[in-house]
Amino acid sequence: MNQELLRIVENIARDKNISKESIFVDLESAMVSAARKYFSSKEAKETEPEVTVKIDRNTGEINAWKDNVQIDIRQLGRIPAQTAKQVMIQKIRADERDSIFAEYVQRKGEIITGIAGRYEGGVLVVNLNNRVEAIMPKSEQITGETHHPGDRIRCIILDVRETNSQIKIILSRTHPDLIRRLFEQEVPEVAENIIEIKALAREAGYRTKIAVESTDDKVDPVGACVGIRGSRIRNIVDELGGEKIDIVKWSDSSQALIANALMPAKVSEIAICFELGKATVVVAEDQLSLAIGKHGQNVRLAARLTGWDIDILTPAEYNREVDRLAGCLKEIPGVDDRLVDKLLALGIVSVLDLEEVGPEPLMKELSVEKPLAEQVVASATETAKKAAAESLATQAESLIREQQEKRRSR
Repeated sequence: MNQELLRIVENIARDKNISKESIFVDLESAMVSAARKYFSSKEAKETEPEVTVKIDRNTGEINAWKDNVQIDIRQLGRIPAQTAKQVMIQKIRADERDSIFAEYVQRKGEIITGIAGRYEGGVLVVNLNNRVEAIMPKSEQITGETHHPGDRIRCIILDVRETNSQIKIILSRTHPDLIRRLFEQEVPEVAENIIEIKALAREAGYRTKIAVESTDDKVDPVGACVGIRGSRIRNIVDELGGEKIDIVKWSDSSQALIANALMPAKVSEIAICFELGKATVVVAEDQLSLAIGKHGQNVRLAARLTGWDIDILTPAEYNREVDRLAGCLKEIPGVDDRLVDKLLALGIVSVLDLEEVGPEPLMKELSVEKPLAEQVVASATETAKKAAAESLATQAESLIREQQEKRRSR
């Protein structure tokens, strides 16, 4: 019995994560290739000799035949042995690549822990184990995070590609699915599908909004995700380097969902225009900065979470837009306050909204005759242009005043 051969095959299979059968097939193929090359050079035949090699999987015994005559392949010499070695190395490398690709392509979207290696032009190389390296492009790294060699790092497998005989495993710490996987790990109710993550919006490194719903009336989805004294959410926030996470309750009502998504700001009124996919939200003056958020982040994430284009107005701004709309329409014969009320019920709260939706919704939803609908939209368009011109003039005047005050102060 060729125990040494069996032991070598066993070790390679274990270290490279390749099936033993594949290695035996590679060995047989490498020996056939070497023998054919040897006999072709010796006999100078036009056709390659017929060579067959079989390795007994149980004993490791090697049997070889040339043109149906058994030969001792070990007597072919050093050069064929070197040829067989090179072929074998190439085939095992190919098998290893196939093994890595098959393993990691099935794990796309999974969270994985690796060891930070080195930076190559901003790209972080991460060691997943002693035989597999992955990369994290700069675009998939959280802004401000720096990983030193040897640091443990958790990320998701974003993509697995095979290019130029190489396997590229792309990792990410900015993808929204990383948040999902962290919640699955930290919140058992999420992993067990008692709590469902219905929507998620993220600006990596800064803030995430997540809408959750419970399939069990006895389970509070927001409370379960936060944990006792914030223990569960704190673990996730720490893993993300302090990224803020807002957890809100999901609702099938668009108005309720938008109100929840804009928290911690308190909403006074919401007007939804399905034609434009837009929600006009009214908040008190002291809630305006909260609703908009730093650099517009709160309203931007709320819009992505809900799928609505959200416009934030104060009561004074809202009333001004409605008054302009009403004043514009009342100048048209045959139009009264009832049409204005109907437009507001459709979520059309300004002349700009009316200009954008056009006459079709007025004809379909409000049964307005086509000539009148077109006249209404034309009037709104004209008023919108005047309002835009007035706004530009006001801005210009304000800018001139600021410049004059700066000159005086000098």
